[in-house]
Amino acid sequence: MLRLVDRLKAVAEPTRLRIVALCAEGELAVSELTHILGQSQPRVSRHLKILTDAGLIAPMREGNWTFYRLERGEDRTSDTILTLLNPDDPVIAADLQRLASVRERREVAAEAYFERHARQWDAIRALYVEEELVEKQLLSHVPPHDFRSHLDIGTGTGRILMLLAPRVQSAVGVDNSRAMLAIARDRVSRAGLSNVSLRLADLYNLPLADNSVDLVTIHLVLHYTDAPEQAVAEASRVLRPGGRLIIADFAPHSHEELRTQHEHRRLGFADEEVRQWFENTGLQWRQADALPGRALTVVLWAADVPGADVKVSRLPAAASPWL
Repeated sequence: MLRLVDRLKAVAEPTRLRIVALCAEGELAVSELTHILGQSQPRVSRHLKILTDAGLIAPMREGNWTFYRLERGEDRTSDTILTLLNPDDPVIAADLQRLASVRERREVAAEAYFERHARQWDAIRALYVEEELVEKQLLSHVPPHDFRSHLDIGTGTGRILMLLAPRVQSAVGVDNSRAMLAIARDRVSRAGLSNVSLRLADLYNLPLADNSVDLVTIHLVLHYTDAPEQAVAEASRVLRPGGRLIIADFAPHSHEELRTQHEHRRLGFADEEVRQWFENTGLQWRQADALPGRALTVVLWAADVPGADVKVSRLPAAASPWL
């Protein structure tokens, strides 16, 4: 009871209630909250500390940035508070509109970056870790003919799509960059891959039906996203029972320059964070493979949808050195 009272006291202030509503929309940095709320950083930081101490939001430290997200505990207090808010309230509506503007500016910057670097995209990725190592490990998770259909989210130049095309009956690559898709289409055409198609699409709103795909890959994409857990949830939605999700992305690191030079939103992900995404969407953890590279470590996380004789091997909690 006392814990509940503390949480109710924490949100009994307009700015803190606004912060809870904003964090329900996804992870936000202090600077972004400061801009949206129109208040000084010290003042916003004080509000964030009160909400954190009450267990309503959770901070995630990454290099020089700290992101805050809504803490959804077992008692679901934060969700209950949100149901009491009127989405048409002018203050809340204005905050959400400013949040949309913040996200739009980030998307424009990221899209411009992809447009500029589309032709050199594979070379840029190779700076981090040898692609051959990642691709070899990825192939080990996709035995020939075990999966009929493949969806590659954020396909970029189509490299992963083309790698796995010979192992499936049909494959679709989606991306929100027209420049990337143009290169991918050219490569797919030159390779004569008649079982591959490409679509312009949003990774948060995939143009596929529920339970329609056997295999989904997300290769070095999630560190660009505002809400990686939502992207994982959308990927799991389209997976059939017995299907598999494979994510390749960076382990936690401190290369802060990647935010400004290459539009990275997140500086890697820990095993436990990815494991939680899988559990939240009903996926069964399969394994995690760490592949140290030139400057960063790439990890392949694999999970299966229960059903169709899925074989699951669980990774011991102490097996990852960066946890």
